[in-house]
Amino acid sequence: MEADRKNTAAVIGNKIKTYFMKPQNVILLLFGIVLTFTTVAPIVAIVKDTFKIHPGTIDQHLTGRATGYSVVNYTDLFTSKLAKTNLWTPVLNTVMLAVLTCLISILFGGIFAFLVTRTNLKFKKYLSSIFIFPYIMPQWTLAVVWQNLFNSNAVTGTSNGLIASLFGTLMPKWFCLGLFPSAMVLGLHYAPFAYIMIGGIFRNMDANLEEAATILDTPKWKIMFRVTLPMVKPAILSTILLVFGSAMGSYPVPHYLGLTTLSTKYVSLNSKYTGEASILAIIMMLFGILILGFNQMSLKSRKNYTTVTGKSGQISKINLGKVGKYLIAVIMIVITFFTSIFPIVSFAFETFLPNPGDYSFLYTGNRSNLTTKWWLTNSNAENALYGQKGILYNETIWHALGGTLLVAVACALIAGTIGTLIGYAVSKNRRSRWANYVNNMAFLPYLMPSLAVGAAFFILFSNEKINLFNTYALLIIAGVVKYIPFASRSALNSMLQLSGEIEEAAVIQDIGWFKRMFKIIVPIQKSSIISGYLLPFMTCLRELSLFLLLCTQGFILSTTLDYFDEMGLYAFSSAINLILIVLILVFNTLVNKLTGASLDEGIGGK
Repeated sequence: MEADRKNTAAVIGNKIKTYFMKPQNVILLLFGIVLTFTTVAPIVAIVKDTFKIHPGTIDQHLTGRATGYSVVNYTDLFTSKLAKTNLWTPVLNTVMLAVLTCLISILFGGIFAFLVTRTNLKFKKYLSSIFIFPYIMPQWTLAVVWQNLFNSNAVTGTSNGLIASLFGTLMPKWFCLGLFPSAMVLGLHYAPFAYIMIGGIFRNMDANLEEAATILDTPKWKIMFRVTLPMVKPAILSTILLVFGSAMGSYPVPHYLGLTTLSTKYVSLNSKYTGEASILAIIMMLFGILILGFNQMSLKSRKNYTTVTGKSGQISKINLGKVGKYLIAVIMIVITFFTSIFPIVSFAFETFLPNPGDYSFLYTGNRSNLTTKWWLTNSNAENALYGQKGILYNETIWHALGGTLLVAVACALIAGTIGTLIGYAVSKNRRSRWANYVNNMAFLPYLMPSLAVGAAFFILFSNEKINLFNTYALLIIAGVVKYIPFASRSALNSMLQLSGEIEEAAVIQDIGWFKRMFKIIVPIQKSSIISGYLLPFMTCLRELSLFLLLCTQGFILSTTLDYFDEMGLYAFSSAINLILIVLILVFNTLVNKLTGASLDEGIGGK
């Protein structure tokens, strides 16, 4: 018996030793534990917070207790007289906003992808490059531009925008505020995403399929609906899932355009209805988990298409006609001017207006009112710029710029490295349930609304035991967890294309794992790995929803911008917008020049 026990122990010991001799197993075990904590612990903390009684809030008033736990937050949110205002209206608005955003982004991005890849449209290279600008720029950029264009004193109670000032035209309230402008702005913001996803399918589609239908004398409209669209269905579905999840958690756009959603309601309830606000965050998270479930179902149900007849070859591009190819190109140039170039011009111009947002001087013809005071004032006297120094001398803005770069670089390095390792390990153990679990845990934060993730980390790390509120450490932790999916998916897709024999040959020659990674795998998959570092960096620069609850103004540019907006100092917020846009475009251009990679690469913008 004793011998059998020793043999069993030896066998188990050998199995454990063999398991840990493979680096990918160590990586999966380590990051499986880390990701479980960083993803599940904040969720548990926010669920716990929904039952907690918070001193000085509505739950203390309703229970008569300052401590302990109760279900009063749930009963009050779902059944009180304010249930419609605090819950049902925000839920309905959020779902409608997400659905309309998906429709607008897919229609606009999909039609543009079709024009670039399947027609003889002119100026493709320029249009393809400029079309992706709204996705690169901060999400709230187009919302502010919409205000500057269409707001009027008579309708919105604000300064007259360009349309009202130049033409005297007053746009209706539904056009300026609420669901319609929010959906339009978010749809235009995510249209480049749809363009990249759908355009890639259009570009690489097997020409045999459409050519076979042409040989069989099938009408063009039937080819489009029976062959072409089913082929791009997976890309459309992926776009819907990702755009829906992102639009659900958008805070800046509905905040600027006056739409009550779950995210804006969370922020307004958080001080006096803290527990009920946490329930709203849970609801946002549940939508994210549902999206992950739909994504898994869509992967299982995807179909393959095979040609019955036809010959090999590239199907000819649709001829738009001598006039059509130029006319459609000009229309797209005008649209992309207002979505991509005009925001930069608008924000720069705002910083020279004596009263930013007020374009009435254009109507009166008095152009002598333009001023440089917002830039050059070197005093913080109360009668100068409301207690602020000019933009060029403002320590708060420049400190926030340094903080933004610090957080972005740290998030990129940590999230990029972890994501690359997870992608490598999952690709090596692709049939393992544990590998699939780690992969899903790494991807889940991407599908959860940013504000809900930020709220969860705020609750977890802003208490008596662990108080990291208003520290760069908390911003970096939240950023890393949120951005690991960018790097892990990028690395996984590239690693799956890498033949296992390459690394096996190095193992046979007794080359260590670190040397294999840095001398073989990294050089081969350099572009995908670089993307895994760059995507977190670029996204972090323009992030607001995730960091809104985690720090005060002056820490990073996006929260400082929000502070100046709340204070009514629109020249400063316009300057920060301008700094962010220029910064992102400069880094994006540098990346393109140094690596040769761009978001629209390979779609057909030539």
